Amino acid sequence: MEQLVRVREVHNDGTAAVIHIRESACSGDCHKCSGCGAAKETVVFTADNLIGAVPGDLVKVESSTAPVLKAAMVLYVLPLLLFFLGYWLGTLPGSFGALGGGLGFALGVLIVIGYDRLVLKKAELRYTITAFADGAAARKEEEYHG
Repeated sequence: MEQLVRVREVHNDGTAAVIHIRESACSGDCHKCSGCGAAKETVVFTADNLIGAVPGDLVKVESSTAPVLKAAMVLYVLPLLLFFLGYWLGTLPGSFGALGGGLGFALGVLIVIGYDRLVLKKAELRYTITAFADGAAARKEEEYHG
């Protein structure tokens, strides 16, 4: 996963605090669609500063996609699979009927909640500053966030 961020401050341990402005899905062009009122959210996080960026630099930050994909699979796929498994088991003679699907889905949601708490404790997602933003991307970012 790659995104453009601005370096806020540099630390002595080879990391930097960076700022990313998270926007709504409509890209914040509220004047084009009568205004939805979606607020921008400023996110500050730490990234490994391998290129020697200084405060004010617009840089590219990358993170591993594996933890994100793993979380997405647990969040979306597991409850759905358990729903269908529960529904199938519910159709067997002498079982709960369609209630099995609901129980399977509920079990999936409980597993997702437990997984979320486990991931919050581990928090192993690492960010790395990989490059300075190219000229076109930097100009676009400057025009938008000014």
